Amino acid sequence: MYFQSLTRRRGIGANSYLLDLDGARIVFDAGMDPKAEALESTPNYDLLPYDSVDGIIVSHCHLDHVGSLPVLMRQQPRARAYMTEPCGELSEAMLHNSVNVMTMKRDDLEIRDYPLFTHREIDQVQHVWEYVPTEKTFRVGDDVEVDCRFYDAGHIMGSVGTMITHNDKRIFYTGDVNFEDQTLSVGAQFPRDPVDVLIMETTRGAVQRDEAYTRDREIKRMAEAICGTLEREGSVMIPIFAMGKTQEVLMALHLLKKEDLIPSAAIFIGGLSTKMTMIYDRFMDKVARNHRGFEILKQMELTVASRRRKRDIRYNPHCIYALSSGMMSEKTVSNKFAFEFLDNPRNSLIFVGYADPDSPAGKIRAAKKGDPIQLDPDRAPIELHCDVHEFDFSGHAIREDLRQFANDVSPKKIALVHGDDDAFEWFEQTLGQDLPESEIILIGPEDRFEI
Repeated sequence: MYFQSLTRRRGIGANSYLLDLDGARIVFDAGMDPKAEALESTPNYDLLPYDSVDGIIVSHCHLDHVGSLPVLMRQQPRARAYMTEPCGELSEAMLHNSVNVMTMKRDDLEIRDYPLFTHREIDQVQHVWEYVPTEKTFRVGDDVEVDCRFYDAGHIMGSVGTMITHNDKRIFYTGDVNFEDQTLSVGAQFPRDPVDVLIMETTRGAVQRDEAYTRDREIKRMAEAICGTLEREGSVMIPIFAMGKTQEVLMALHLLKKEDLIPSAAIFIGGLSTKMTMIYDRFMDKVARNHRGFEILKQMELTVASRRRKRDIRYNPHCIYALSSGMMSEKTVSNKFAFEFLDNPRNSLIFVGYADPDSPAGKIRAAKKGDPIQLDPDRAPIELHCDVHEFDFSGHAIREDLRQFANDVSPKKIALVHGDDDAFEWFEQTLGQDLPESEIILIGPEDRFEI
């Protein structure tokens, strides 16, 4: 019995891991690395013999966890994919959009391997996606019995951690988790009973959050930045991830308007955000969340840019633009809109989540006013003159909460995944002091350990 990473490199990228329990083989997640291209962006599925996997557990629908699912299922035709229904609905939309992005890259960058899968292939593999509600036991494997159970992970809608039970051995995979309530999402509902093996994300392991932090205070700080911008007849742009972060921020803006903490202003959304928000609204009464029954698209006064006319979003003063993508990647709506936004000193750019340092958003966050910003290699740089604000609305658990969870379940082995080297180092040192009887394993590319 063993656990093996299928990733090609350490860090946050194409998450995928194999668990072999006496011949019952389960793969956790099937991600795609946004910093790589073509097959290099996928996990190393060559480590898996053809048609050797019994089941695939999808923890949630971010591309770094689900982006290569059709590739994996092509090579593992017998395997069923297990996920929650909201995760499945969101994953379908994400994967179809990914085909469009890959096709564009094939044409623009001449990457012949793209797309890695087609719209038709997504439709075909969906027939073997099995939707399972949280806290209901299901079985994976025919010859070897393995029981699985999902628990709400509080990261985004439909995200789960998974308990695996086999021959009295308990293995828990956190996926991406958040133990604190967000504006919409409620905190993770993980069991705290002892486990034998804990496979734990470490995304924020290198970050020491301010002890005075509260989400409400952060939202009010954002409100102050918005008010100051609108008072000087500027506009606010929030580059934002289409799924999860968009819905959280839109709900926060609605509450701020309702409480008269920000003035009335037109709110524009564009890109993939509209499709994802429609799915969130469909599950408004079916999932554990705050503000149940609230339909964002119907009950908020939003200006929704048509997907077909997304190039036609035009700048106007005294508006709020929540546009994907969050990293302002080339050719996306937020990237294109930035060309008529960044050089206006009345405007404000607001970041609410992670941005890779090498992405356009990351470069803006590291820049000073007056610096030239290369938003797109095919176009001339534009000078940065607008204000830039950063707020912490992360959907990942703070390291202290992950530390507490690990202490509560007191595993014999802790496998650290989904994090950078400095995050691994913090958890290795801290948990080594907390749990001296536990074996702490830093999982690198293709690493394997016995269960």
